[in-house]
Amino acid sequence: MSLTHANISIFVPHVGCHNMCSFCNQRYITGKNTAPRTQDVIDAVNIAINSSRYDPSNTEIAFFGGSFTAINRNYMIDLLKTAHSFVEKNLVSGIRISTRPDAVDDEILTLLKKYGVTSIELGAQSLNDTVLKSNNRGHTASDVINASNLIKQYGFNLGLQMMTGLYNDCDEYAVATAHEIIKLKPQTVRIYPTIVLKNTDLAALYIDNIYKPQTLETATELCSKLLLMFEKENIKVIRLGLHSIEKDSYIAGPWHPAFSELCYSKILLNNAKQLLTEKGSYILYVNPSSISKMIGQHKENINALKILGFDCVVKSDALLSDYEIKVERR
Repeated sequence: MSLTHANISIFVPHVGCHNMCSFCNQRYITGKNTAPRTQDVIDAVNIAINSSRYDPSNTEIAFFGGSFTAINRNYMIDLLKTAHSFVEKNLVSGIRISTRPDAVDDEILTLLKKYGVTSIELGAQSLNDTVLKSNNRGHTASDVINASNLIKQYGFNLGLQMMTGLYNDCDEYAVATAHEIIKLKPQTVRIYPTIVLKNTDLAALYIDNIYKPQTLETATELCSKLLLMFEKENIKVIRLGLHSIEKDSYIAGPWHPAFSELCYSKILLNNAKQLLTEKGSYILYVNPSSISKMIGQHKENINALKILGFDCVVKSDALLSDYEIKVERR
């Protein structure tokens, strides 16, 4: 299970964005609608480093929320200089920025390298041009591929963000996008199921019964499959699902505060179903860290297996890997 990365996140809402994607209202995602100052960066880092669990070797200062490489150049440099001062003191491992695939070129990458940026994430969302156009992304799949290759040529760690359940998207397209992302060999990936938020184009499409979002069940089924695809290729999935949204902003879609946990539970449930063939009572041994995931939230996995004729209890075995299950009759 690969969610081990940590960020000190600085949100730069909509600054630099030159178009409005169908699904996007970042104020509702970040809870912020003002641009951060350099002092905000200093305050965020100071709060983080005073945490008892803080690990500088695994933590980056991360500028998320807008199109970082498209914002005012002087403002961008001021933020980078402030962040880089903490890198120089070994208080963080590096700087991570998020931007659009069509806002990356040789000049901007040279500048980012100068100020200590170590990781660049691209909001790819999909590598299907029909899906990108339908959701007003303003770039093509080729833009994602070209920008990804250029980022790697400059020696940055590459992160790619994808979404599932977009307007005019489907599971087949999402799996194809994952295959294309794997070809680009990023160090990290984020997977976000699409949520319908107020004051977005997607909200209008939903209200008019044109767009139908994923259910929580279909989203976890697909995202758990994508997770295994990336992990098989040793690509870290550092986020599954949105970190938070404002409660009043939600209209529809597979939002859950523990979405990643649901995906891990889904993987273990599917593995158990493959191992259990004859109805009866069983002990399912899993890694200690996987006990709650095997049981499922509100015992969903245990209840689902019981409906199929398998009466199961879960116990721990430290010798088993994350998704491994050992079955024993009882």
